[in-house]
Amino acid sequence: MKLGIVGLPNVGKSTLFNSLTKAGAESANYPFCTIDPNIGIVAVPDPRLKVLSDMYDSAKIVPAAIEFVDIAGLVKGASKGEGLGNQFLANIREVDAIVHVVRCFEDSNVIHVDGSIDPLRDIETINLELIFADIEVLERRIAKQTRAAKNDKGAALELSLLQEIKAHLENGQLAATFVTEDKDQQNLLSEYNLLTAKPVIFAANVSEDDLADDGASNVYVKAVRDFAGECGARVFVVCAQIEQEIAELEDDEKAMFLEDLGLKESGLEKLIKASYSLLGLISYLTAGPIESKAWTIKKGTKAPQAAGKIHSDFERGFIKADVISYDDLIASGTMTAAREKGLVRSEGKEYVMQDGDVVLFKFNV
Repeated sequence: MKLGIVGLPNVGKSTLFNSLTKAGAESANYPFCTIDPNIGIVAVPDPRLKVLSDMYDSAKIVPAAIEFVDIAGLVKGASKGEGLGNQFLANIREVDAIVHVVRCFEDSNVIHVDGSIDPLRDIETINLELIFADIEVLERRIAKQTRAAKNDKGAALELSLLQEIKAHLENGQLAATFVTEDKDQQNLLSEYNLLTAKPVIFAANVSEDDLADDGASNVYVKAVRDFAGECGARVFVVCAQIEQEIAELEDDEKAMFLEDLGLKESGLEKLIKASYSLLGLISYLTAGPIESKAWTIKKGTKAPQAAGKIHSDFERGFIKADVISYDDLIASGTMTAAREKGLVRSEGKEYVMQDGDVVLFKFNV
């Protein structure tokens, strides 16, 4: 999973990136300090792996991973060359979802590029730049299909779709809200890889005082939540400065620090949950003496395709999968005991994988 972190200058974007990845992107109180995209790989916290590792005496633990890309700050007019121009475009096109950091805190020591705090205005600024970038993509495709449409019915149909989407964007709407029941049109829309079609998670960056009630008393956070509800986005409340402090602590110290703040989980854990939910992802687990490992798949993935995440030969030569839920395995104490209780199932090619399945794939190539 690859997430792109965007936001206007001085909203806490690079501070949050630093704390999530410990990659040390330069963070300063002025615009454009992150000129080149920074990339960090983050392990997905999963306490089940430690338990499995102890059970199987695994030599190592391999968690699932998320790749974060810190995209250079945007300003109004970026698509027309303002600020850093549209250097961000190539970097953001490849991400699975966008994490949009919006400033929901007052601090006279940290200037705002537009002079005041207004998260909905900030969201609109970034959305407009993404819309303008998408319109450019569509215009190039329209020019190409206009020529082809004279002799090609398929091109003519696509041209009509392109013009519909362009009109939708020109009306200030995101491609994500463009609705079509036609499967061919849905496939074409996916091919265009439009920025405004990507799933969005808003990171409402608040002060430490607003963390305990998850931003419930913060009017800026409420505005972001209301907006997200209208466009099908997710929201998580975070204090980038606190996350930076958490990132410097050992695991046992983190737990105590969070408890002192009245928090059950870190911002990273909130973000991962929101990302998995938004993208429809789950994890299945494998365990043995060599390693205990988590594998990320889409909800609804069948056993052979899940096996293919490990190796293409596993999918090609799939025979069956021995499956047990993590909870059943732990309750039984050992795999042998679970088998004796009849809790280990032999599943075939039509089995739909569930989160927390502990699996042993059988294959023959």
